Amino acid sequence: MKQFWQKLRLKPGFTSVLASLASIGIGLIAGLILLLFFDAYNAPYGFSQILFTGLTSIEKAAKVLYQTAPLILTGLSVGFAFKTGLFNIGATGQYLIGSFFALYSAMIFKFPWWAALLAAVLGGALWGFWPGLFKSLFNVNEVITSIMFNWIGLFLMNLLLANIPPMLNNYYGGTNAERTANLAAANPTAIIPTWGLDRLFGSPFMNISIFLAILMALLIHVILNKTTFGFELKACGYNRNASIYAGINAKRNIVLSMTIAGALSGFGGGLYYLSGTAQYTLEKVLPAMGFNGIPVALLATSHPIGIIFSGLFVSYIQVGGDAMQPEFVTEIIDIIVSVIIYLSAFSLLFKGYIAKWLSRKSKARLAAADKEANS
Repeated sequence: MKQFWQKLRLKPGFTSVLASLASIGIGLIAGLILLLFFDAYNAPYGFSQILFTGLTSIEKAAKVLYQTAPLILTGLSVGFAFKTGLFNIGATGQYLIGSFFALYSAMIFKFPWWAALLAAVLGGALWGFWPGLFKSLFNVNEVITSIMFNWIGLFLMNLLLANIPPMLNNYYGGTNAERTANLAAANPTAIIPTWGLDRLFGSPFMNISIFLAILMALLIHVILNKTTFGFELKACGYNRNASIYAGINAKRNIVLSMTIAGALSGFGGGLYYLSGTAQYTLEKVLPAMGFNGIPVALLATSHPIGIIFSGLFVSYIQVGGDAMQPEFVTEIIDIIVSVIIYLSAFSLLFKGYIAKWLSRKSKARLAAADKEANS
């Protein structure tokens, strides 16, 4: 057993897990300090809500899983691009365009849910294609183009949705103020099936989305680690010049990487808005779901399997934050959740320190063993 733990400590995956746990621990401590600063009397209650709300009832657990599904997909989107040496900060725009493709195909063309999800994948891929193309052909930084396409995607979706009456709630008898997409009234067959999970969990939020998200994470893991295509993509990420010298088409892989990343975000948008419980409302700000994919990917060090668990954690924290009201106003909750989530960016730094610390301990133990053997 002792040898097993010694070997385990030297594995990169083990240090990655420790780094992520350190990020989570520091983030939670920072959240507690912030709660004490704003309201010391209610701080223990608020902190307990963060830690335990997701486990207090099966309905809360269902909401955690419901929010986890799109988070896994946006995390996969960002993580996939990271693995190939790109920073996909445009997951939000790809998520929105994927959502629009899903809703439009479902409400106008009356597609069933699975076909509408494929349309979401297509929409996200289209929105990820352009930053990849500009990076490949003109060496335009993908961060700049992705940010621009986020805002273009938001206002384009608002413009289209506002001018397609069959997609608006008031078209089905709602008020003119309800500028929302009403999927349930337009096409019930486009709602993702629950397979009885809603009755099992006693919550309308529960459907098969979480299983689809997990299957996609497993598929991405296989593509990246078990295929020649995945090896080429990662080779471009590690060293683009060396991969070109080895005969890999780096420009093609850049475009494909961003296109696949966009498809994953679009799929996440489709999962969220085809659930039957969420309705898209015209907004003037970018939704947080796409941006939350960044800390989800960072917390998992871009590992597809790890993204499943980091997405689950982020969703769990968000559900706990919502339960803190009315003792703490929404803005304080948002700050706390942000501190916890975005400290995950330090997981790579922690990973380096932990790896050095474990390496020094192993060397010291080996030196002690050699000294004892020689004596």
